Amino acid sequence: MRTVVQRVSWSRVQVDGQLTGQIDAGLCVLLGVTHEDCANDVAWMAEKLANLRIFEDENGKMNRSVRDIGGGILLVSQFTLYGDARKGRRPSFTSAASPEQAEHLYDDLVLALKRAGLPVQTGVFQAMMQVSLCNDGPVTLILDSKGVF
Repeated sequence: MRTVVQRVSWSRVQVDGQLTGQIDAGLCVLLGVTHEDCANDVAWMAEKLANLRIFEDENGKMNRSVRDIGGGILLVSQFTLYGDARKGRRPSFTSAASPEQAEHLYDDLVLALKRAGLPVQTGVFQAMMQVSLCNDGPVTLILDSKGVF
């Protein structure tokens, strides 16, 4: 599993002009799933997202997690995170999981985050979405459950 995580003041996602998910302060997370991903990757990513200390404390240090600040998570599926553009001019997406596998693991991650007590909003799997956000910092991280980029 690979994510692009952005610390946000607010974020929202729309499909066909309709709002499907919205948060105030928290994390906007774009999620890609690859063929080798499984339940262990879901557990790793859920724990990492829930406890990643990228929010500032009273001293301006990144010591607080999204849980600590009472923030939300906007989770948006994005298979293009496994796009490979090293050759040619059009990316290859052969490393991305099948839609069926990816949707199953995406749903599992949503459930794992909710079980961890976090408010989670989502986009619509496989839909064309418009994601808007205000990156706070800016703070943007790439997380990969396999430790590879």
